[in-house]
Amino acid sequence: MSEPLVLIPARMQATRLPGKPLALIGGEPMIVHVWRRAVEAGIGPVAVAADSPEIVAAVEAVGGRAVLTRVDHSSGSDRIAEAAGLIDPAGRHDVIVNVQGDFPTVRPATIAAAAAPLADPAVDIGTVAYAISVEAERTDPDVVKAVGSEIAPGRLRALYFTRASAPSGAGPLLHHVGLYAYRRAALARFVALPPSPLEIRERLEQLRALEAGMRIDVMLVDDEPFGVDNPAQLARARRFLEG
Repeated sequence: MSEPLVLIPARMQATRLPGKPLALIGGEPMIVHVWRRAVEAGIGPVAVAADSPEIVAAVEAVGGRAVLTRVDHSSGSDRIAEAAGLIDPAGRHDVIVNVQGDFPTVRPATIAAAAAPLADPAVDIGTVAYAISVEAERTDPDVVKAVGSEIAPGRLRALYFTRASAPSGAGPLLHHVGLYAYRRAALARFVALPPSPLEIRERLEQLRALEAGMRIDVMLVDDEPFGVDNPAQLARARRFLEG
């Protein structure tokens, strides 16, 4: 595995929190917090894939790199695929790590963990999950659960992802974190595929990869990062990061 390229997709027109990449947390835009954490992961060069000049300017103001991508991408995966072509057209980086631009609380070690499974040439995509500790999350459809078979301590081969409570019966449930590391060829294949039936039904794009026979491995982490999709979650992130 060559040095990964870490890309952070960011768009201004989020439905529930417009302009959220530039929402201030501790005096800095949220996208800058995410960029800093990705840099601290130390696994490869980092760039933001933005849909607006304002985001590019905010990242460049702190010495970061950002590229302007099309505004009409339907997902972050499509946005980073374009950005990878802009930044690395020769394909020197054979792993692309997708760090969501609305995860300001993610730990650098968690970002690195997502890329770890790709040291195994049989793996197409790496991601992370943690054991649910809050009882309400077990039945919350906004909490995506990862279901898999353990193949090594702290590592699973993914069998399914769902908004339902799964698997049934006694035992832990795993909260999937939307961090992905793609082998370069897997990312190109993934974004070229049409949405799959289970992807549409569950509203989970990673199911497109599983339905196409791609292998996803999941690393278990202790971190419990949370995304920012609405004003209440933004307030929570401010409390978490500002003390």
